[in-house]
Amino acid sequence: MAASGGGRRDPLAPSGIPCAFSPRGQHYFSLAGPDGHLRVWETASSRLHQDFVPSAHLSATCTCLAWAPPRSPAKEGPQRKKRKSEAVGTSDQVDLLAIGTAVGSILLYNTVKGELQSKLVSGGHDNKVNCIQWHQDNDCLYSCSDDKYIVEWNTQTCRVKCKWKGDISSVSALCISPDGKMLLSAGRTIKLWDLETKEVYRHFTGHATAVSSLIFTTIRPLNESQPFDGITGLYFLSGAVHDRLLNVWQIRSENKEKNAVMSFTVTDEPVYIDLTLSENKEEPVKLAVVCRDGQVHLFEHILNGCCKKPLTSNCTIQIATSGKDKESTPTPIPILAAAFCSDKQSLLLVYGSHLQPAIERVSLNSKEPHMCLIRDINCWTPKIGIAVTKVRTPIMNSEAKVLGPGIPGHHAAIKPTLETEKTESKRRLKENEQISIEERLGAMDIDTVKEKRKGDLKADSYPVLLVQGLESNDCYMLNKVLQTRKDTLIRNTVLRIPVYAVIPLLNELTKRLQGHPNSAVLMVPWLKSVLTIHASYLSTLPDLVPQLGMLYQLMESRVKTLRKLSRLHGKLILLITQVAASEKTQGVPQPEQTAKLVYEEESSEEESDDEVMADKNSDENWEEDEERESEKDEDDDDEDDDDDDEQEIDQDTENGEDKEMALEKEINGDSDLDPENESEEE
Repeated sequence: MAASGGGRRDPLAPSGIPCAFSPRGQHYFSLAGPDGHLRVWETASSRLHQDFVPSAHLSATCTCLAWAPPRSPAKEGPQRKKRKSEAVGTSDQVDLLAIGTAVGSILLYNTVKGELQSKLVSGGHDNKVNCIQWHQDNDCLYSCSDDKYIVEWNTQTCRVKCKWKGDISSVSALCISPDGKMLLSAGRTIKLWDLETKEVYRHFTGHATAVSSLIFTTIRPLNESQPFDGITGLYFLSGAVHDRLLNVWQIRSENKEKNAVMSFTVTDEPVYIDLTLSENKEEPVKLAVVCRDGQVHLFEHILNGCCKKPLTSNCTIQIATSGKDKESTPTPIPILAAAFCSDKQSLLLVYGSHLQPAIERVSLNSKEPHMCLIRDINCWTPKIGIAVTKVRTPIMNSEAKVLGPGIPGHHAAIKPTLETEKTESKRRLKENEQISIEERLGAMDIDTVKEKRKGDLKADSYPVLLVQGLESNDCYMLNKVLQTRKDTLIRNTVLRIPVYAVIPLLNELTKRLQGHPNSAVLMVPWLKSVLTIHASYLSTLPDLVPQLGMLYQLMESRVKTLRKLSRLHGKLILLITQVAASEKTQGVPQPEQTAKLVYEEESSEEESDDEVMADKNSDENWEEDEERESEKDEDDDDEDDDDDDEQEIDQDTENGEDKEMALEKEINGDSDLDPENESEEE
């Protein structure tokens, strides 16, 4: 049972092309290419069975495919005979292929007759059809679209039976329960609808992006002791765009549990899913997941409750070329789809180009965790001659305008250039010649060695190069990006890198900061931009401290030495300024001056000897001279005291005589004396 029959695919992706296996033993494989062609291949012989280009399909690409399920024969009485018309109608119903388009219409293609049987348009969708699911009753069909609605169609009358709003945003995937009474839809959340009342029965939340596939994994609940109401206890699987986890959900009676019970991890976004249903609790579920990188992951697990740890694949299958020549290297071949065979022990692989895919049956008996199948390149390249059994093209008038790929709705635009004209002329010249692949490649004008890179890288390519360098650990690529000095370029690059590359970038910057100081200076602007722009993301990481522990220790050690370095820097600046000032003063020219007189003192050995002897004598007699000088000082002091006493006595006698003379004069009346007498007395 393939999940891609109703899953949404990205037409731009090489491995996301809408494709599906037929339900009757996978005898046919249908594929809708981006060129507007619907091709049906035989799985047994890898031959093209039908190539159909519907006229109504040229204006829009195919977005999804779904084969009609086989109808179980009706219970009739033994006496009643089947009519011929009933048998034909049943076979017609079984081989119907529903095609969803980008304009909202649904086409029903009859693979038996090789023609378009009907078209479902009126009252349906106004936007791209994302998923189509057939009901067990072949007269009923369900579809969802980007216009937020789910439509129930009657394929016999080509009219809408019911239409209701499935979500507030686009509805991306659908899946019908095994009993046909419930419908799963995926938009922002996964909803379980009751098809009779068109009411929501359960809600499931867990995917951050749009859900691309939904598929039930069990038919009956594992616990058979409880009564089964047709839905409770069943498991289903969901995959989302840009998500590498496939979640498994369980439908329970209580409405409290809304999270996934387990998950499977893959290497890239899943584009095609197929599994074998589990009918009892002892039978494991086998799961085959085709990823966008071209690998197939195989899982085998018994669904028995909750499992917190994501489960890894038991086996991974890859396909590559042999690379026998020394010059050639093995190249991977993308796998488009995979489906389990009826024996559940082998796998059908579709790989190569969508124009000429190769279909191969591979046994799964090997227990190796990784299988790499070596296939020749000629087995999957487009061939000139193809055995076609039934090719139907619509009959058009000669005056009608034929529309080709490139009309609005197509992703492959037609751009006639000079190169296409050259290749067309080469093809016309050599269309009758059988040449090998090597000669064809040699005839092409490809010279990658002479091409040189001119100029610097563009700003738009820096984030891509940075992410590729971090993933591949390419030093040349990282140096080319991280050695830029433009702040605006650094900021724009950090803004455009994905979130998962922030921690590896910080680790790379930490490693480079520990290296040469010149490289550390270049890493500081990058570190500043990362920490400022992605601060909100880094704050949500629970293990941020151990991841950035080395960076924190490095910054702390640099901050501790900053004060010492600043002091040393100041002292060095002071010394440099003083040296510069002294050099300036030394560099100033000074005027030359000559001395008018030069006196030189003569010296002899005799004079020096006399001076030495005099010094010795002076040292010996120093104490005696000091005693003599002290005695002389005492004698001088005594003499000075005697002289002072005599002077005082003389002054007293003179004063007494003066007083007596004054009294005599007063008595005699001689108060005035002549100046001459006065001078004589003195």
